[in-house]
Amino acid sequence: MDLTTTYPSWLILLCIVAGILISLLLYYKNKRFELSFPTNITLGVIRAIIISFIAFLLLNPLIESQKRFTEKPVILFLQDNSSSVKTSKDSTYYLTDYVQQIKRFSNDLEKKYDVASFVFDDQLHDDLNIDFKGAITDFSSVLKDVKNRFAYRNIGAMIIASDGIYNRGSNPVYDIDKFNFPIYTIALGDTNIQRDIILKKVNFNRIAYLGNEFPMEITIQAGKCKDQQTRLTVVNDGNDLFSKTIHINSNNFLQTEKLLLEANTKGLQRYTIELTPVNDEISKANNKQDVFIDILEGKQKILILSGVPHPDVSAIKQAILSNKNYEVQDFMIDKFDQSVEAYNLVILHGLPSLKSNITGLLNQIREKQIPVLYFLTKNTYYRLFNDQLAGVSVRGENLIFNEVMPSVNEKFSLFTIGDQTREMLKSTPPVVSPYGSINIQASATPLLFQTIGSIETEEPLLVLSESTNQKTGVVLAEGLWRWRLKSWAQKGTHEPFDQLINKIVQFLSLKVDKRFFKVIHDNNFNENQDIEMDAQVYNEIYELINEPEVKIIFTDEMGNDFPFVFNKTINAYHLNTGRLPAGNYKYKATVQLGDKLLTENGEFTVNPLNIELINTIADHNLLFNMAHNRGGEMFYPNQLDELEKTIIDSNKIKTISYRESRFSELLNIPWLLGLVILLLSIEWLVRKRMGAY
Repeated sequence: MDLTTTYPSWLILLCIVAGILISLLLYYKNKRFELSFPTNITLGVIRAIIISFIAFLLLNPLIESQKRFTEKPVILFLQDNSSSVKTSKDSTYYLTDYVQQIKRFSNDLEKKYDVASFVFDDQLHDDLNIDFKGAITDFSSVLKDVKNRFAYRNIGAMIIASDGIYNRGSNPVYDIDKFNFPIYTIALGDTNIQRDIILKKVNFNRIAYLGNEFPMEITIQAGKCKDQQTRLTVVNDGNDLFSKTIHINSNNFLQTEKLLLEANTKGLQRYTIELTPVNDEISKANNKQDVFIDILEGKQKILILSGVPHPDVSAIKQAILSNKNYEVQDFMIDKFDQSVEAYNLVILHGLPSLKSNITGLLNQIREKQIPVLYFLTKNTYYRLFNDQLAGVSVRGENLIFNEVMPSVNEKFSLFTIGDQTREMLKSTPPVVSPYGSINIQASATPLLFQTIGSIETEEPLLVLSESTNQKTGVVLAEGLWRWRLKSWAQKGTHEPFDQLINKIVQFLSLKVDKRFFKVIHDNNFNENQDIEMDAQVYNEIYELINEPEVKIIFTDEMGNDFPFVFNKTINAYHLNTGRLPAGNYKYKATVQLGDKLLTENGEFTVNPLNIELINTIADHNLLFNMAHNRGGEMFYPNQLDELEKTIIDSNKIKTISYRESRFSELLNIPWLLGLVILLLSIEWLVRKRMGAY
């Protein structure tokens, strides 16, 4: 213990002097009462001590105390729990004898060290429950977690038991540089190439359209299967869509099959790709894979109507047809005699006009809430156009028309524009735009502004509007055909212009969802992902609310039900069910809104992960490098005793000791306060006894 103070030490002498002086004033030649000389001296000394000590306490003295601690070294044991370990020919050993050996090994180390044992796959798990069921191996995530958990501990060594196979994250050899303790590895698995046929990879589009063909690429790998054959099949709803015999002509075989399949059934479809096994194959689990494709019903139908022939119409039509998901029909307005209900989007070029009375058509479009895209030209009848409340109005007597250039509104957020399109818009030829009093409605957002000469203005050139009833778009220009030609002249492709038109068409043609109850989720989840969903409930004036309770029931393929209740967020709902087994699930969600019971039905799929079965050849070279780079060694499961001896004999694994200093105020020590009170009480009692006061 040390006594210290924040004030100069000479002040302590001043405290003593002050105590002596005050004592002398009280006891020296005090004639009011008679005390014997020894008593007078004793009481004077007591008073001097008390005054000096109280004065010393005013200096806020601190007592420094030190305590010594010792910390045993911590041995970290990390066991790879991924399924690739048990795919070797010694799978029975790893599931039985190996597990017992590891637990005995861990128990033996605990007699001398603090042992922290974990299993890992794509993350660290706080136990030693070894079942080799992990679907993904991610050393980077695991080592980062170790660093965060044990940053200030006395880590003696880390032992990693693994087959060295990882399929997510970076190379662990580079991640271990942050550790300053030795790493030992236990090499599991088999480095020999086994007889195995593997469905290595399936490339596919997640969306296709009913009646169309869609591509699929299947990569097949085989090891030690020369002169064998397997049959590749693709099955949907019990029907064989494709079948082919694959002849394996080498022991290191790799082949890609490119297929074109027809989408015959709408909805979320499961396609099962499978390879028949060969004799003595080490694993059949990697011969099969399910993929899920959402088959949408038909193409979007687009109608183009114009008052007079114009090259813009052809440019717009060709741009839309570049996307195979759209079907386009164009008519002169006087030749059109069909119903607009069959179309997902109506494009009006130069309409309404004075020569063509289309009031009835406009009323029908508004009543059916069909999205519409206007192209304003010199022929447009602006008074009737303004009555449509399309998001922008153009007013003025005897409108004039200017040549303008486009500039992109950087605050536009309804969708994104590609870099090629942005580059095209910077160097396009001018278009002709009406000049007048242009007003934008609150529901509208400009995508393009007008640039007149070299001056960028905030006058709109292209406006999109999304209200609760109808989507509309307005292009205040004619002459866009020049943009398409310029795109070809600059890049040798129409893609920059076509992309702009298709983005606009895609935004407008998607229907506004006006349901009062919506459940929002992905169609596909992996089996190592949590199933998360959002729900929205709207009242009669279409405001988000979250007062009522939202319930949902999942039903698996066996008919088992799993009920859940959504959690409420600020103004909506969220559900996280955790992980579910692989398979197809249907659901029914319900909410009681007033006297109405609203329901939502849907389905989703949990995809099995076979990534651990694609590569089954252990990488012991990786484990050797990890150990060697950190001053450790690599061992095999039958060398656990040697590993234990190496750790015990290591001079790098030591108990550390350290001191901890603590400062406390002398004023806070209770017995010192008691001593002062005791001395004061003795002095007071003696003086009272002798007749003093």
